[in-house]
Amino acid sequence: MRTAALDRIDVAILDALQQDGRISNAALAERVGLSQSACSRRLDNLEKSGVIKGYHAELSNAALGHRMTAIVHISLTGQFEKTLSEFEAAVKRCPNVLSCHLMSGEYDYILRIAARDLADYERIHKEWLTGMPHVIKINSAFALREVIDRTATGIRPEMA
Repeated sequence: MRTAALDRIDVAILDALQQDGRISNAALAERVGLSQSACSRRLDNLEKSGVIKGYHAELSNAALGHRMTAIVHISLTGQFEKTLSEFEAAVKRCPNVLSCHLMSGEYDYILRIAARDLADYERIHKEWLTGMPHVIKINSAFALREVIDRTATGIRPEMA
């Protein structure tokens, strides 16, 4: 994916949306110093270019009863395309998996999993993780506290 060239107004729009994804176009335009139509065009371009992937509500797993976060390292039998695609299809079906990354290094994948408690994680481990195709090793660690959870890196305009 090609990196989008962002100017200071694009950065201001993105910053405002990260602070308040429900901001009206009128308020956004006023905040960044554009007319409403120009702001709407900019927003549309950011969406079409893929810089803005979508809009969603940020939910609290703890408030929903999932107070435990497990970081799970998974090793597979190999990294053949068929092996990876079958594992990835299975992991996408597990509702407790918050994120999954194909990795370089010792483990093939790292998962972030939400669980109510240790007993719930044990259920997820037994019912989901051990049954996923091609899994040969599972290593779990439990987060003691979340320090930061960003959805994007700091945004800076392209240097001219």
